[in-house]
Amino acid sequence: MKKPLGIVLIVVGAIMLAYTGFNYVTTEKVVDLGPIEINAEKSHTLQWPPFIGFVLIAGGAYAILHDKKKSSPD
Repeated sequence: MKKPLGIVLIVVGAIMLAYTGFNYVTTEKVVDLGPIEINAEKSHTLQWPPFIGFVLIAGGAYAILHDKKKSSPD
């Protein structure tokens, strides 16, 4: 049952290695004087260190390699 989790971890880790962050834009209201409204767009950057991708890939490989099916000896 750990194989699907391991595959997901490896895929997410590879994506995190390929893309080390992303940008997004928010709109903030600067001035609001009755019918007059001034908005400003702010750009934000979200980044993570590449070693997190390596950790996820290693964890996924561990989950796949140590997937033990319990079988009862009869």
